[in-house]
Amino acid sequence: MLPALCLLLAVGPETVVCLDPGHPSEVGRGTQGKRITEIALAWSVAGKVRTKLEADGIRVVMTKRSETEYVTNIRRAEIANMANANLMLRLHCDASAETGFTVFTPGKAGTFQGKTGPTQEVIDRSRAAGEQIHQSLILHLKGKLRDNGLQPDSKTAVGSKYGALVGSIYSTVPVVLVEMFTLNNPTGGPTDEAFAITDAGQSTMALALVEGVKRAVALRNRNQQR
Repeated sequence: MLPALCLLLAVGPETVVCLDPGHPSEVGRGTQGKRITEIALAWSVAGKVRTKLEADGIRVVMTKRSETEYVTNIRRAEIANMANANLMLRLHCDASAETGFTVFTPGKAGTFQGKTGPTQEVIDRSRAAGEQIHQSLILHLKGKLRDNGLQPDSKTAVGSKYGALVGSIYSTVPVVLVEMFTLNNPTGGPTDEAFAITDAGQSTMALALVEGVKRAVALRNRNQQR
């Protein structure tokens, strides 16, 4: 049984969003700043996103039932696939010498454990959804966080090994991964963490993600009706 299903109201009978708060998984527990971990931050923002989406009548499926639940990346994709989600939104925090947010979508098929994917259709639909989410992040976070662009997930550490992220390879639905904040910024300068640990910072990020998701879903629905 899939966890965390909500009532579907205004958006439409087929509107389902799978929220995937990153880590812990087979690749570890993620990054951390001085005051908060990626696991805690992704879970917190996911909760805010879920509340807003449910209020707009979108059915939400979560890949985890609790903050620290261990779920493999293959299983995360399977949950979204079984729900036939309109979109799988994966929430992470980055670790680098830079600052800001980055949006990733699969740019090509990859191969992991004998599985090759995603299909070109999923790649195209993921890119279209990623563009809407990226534009919403720019709109709501301008002057607050640096924009690192919309990039293929082959540019991530895991994606560079397999051609795409494992969660993308196994996905049969559109998938977008957002590195929301860079938690281990260089010391001595402005930090994403200072913004990320505040309720205002998390709420602003959640609003940006929700508006992007709604735009992405609406775009897909319009295209299907043509």
